[in-house]
Amino acid sequence: MTTFLLIHGSYQGGWIWKPVATRLRDAGHLVFAPSLDGCGERAFQARPGITTETQAEELAGFLWSEDLRDVVLVGASSGGMMLAKTAELARERISRLVFADALALKHGERIRDIVSGTGQVKAEHAAGPTREARLERFRLDMDEELAQWAADRSTIHPLGVSEEPVVLEKFWDQDWDAAVVFCRQAGKPGEAHQRRTAEGLNARWHELDTGHYPMLSMPDELTRIILEG
Repeated sequence: MTTFLLIHGSYQGGWIWKPVATRLRDAGHLVFAPSLDGCGERAFQARPGITTETQAEELAGFLWSEDLRDVVLVGASSGGMMLAKTAELARERISRLVFADALALKHGERIRDIVSGTGQVKAEHAAGPTREARLERFRLDMDEELAQWAADRSTIHPLGVSEEPVVLEKFWDQDWDAAVVFCRQAGKPGEAHQRRTAEGLNARWHELDTGHYPMLSMPDELTRIILEG
């Protein structure tokens, strides 16, 4: 049995991992897919001070409190940032990393310097695309029913995650057992960014012919990669 921690991206919650988590659990593995602070069903908790670092500290604290070891971290989209910071904070508990069409920033970079959004809704402490804009993105990858299901659950994202520079002073200098999954039909973060990740970590390279949400559009194929590395 392997322990997996699945980390979602912006405008998402743990719900987006449901198809993959179900497949991993059916295969006998222990799987956690939490919603990050201020995201998903916790969106009402959005407030000043939520950053990549605070979300990662929560995840690292969870690994400690549950005394989990040999954990495989899987991060999608901006969840790659939390993956890297969690791995840095809990190095002794991590066995393997999987970046699933994910952002992997260097120390001092900001997400808004790498990608920018359109159709923004901005609340006091969170921002993101309108529901209609999110629905159109989902429609590129999946059928109407699934796209509507995902759009209904998507939310705007805590501002600090995209606006504050990431703090990763040790991650890129360590050796990791890592894999990078590039989704060919996804416009962002793009192949060049993910090639940088793969080269920086000497990671295995995988490609899926789908858009930015492979956990929904190609759950069987993504689960296989996650299992095999």
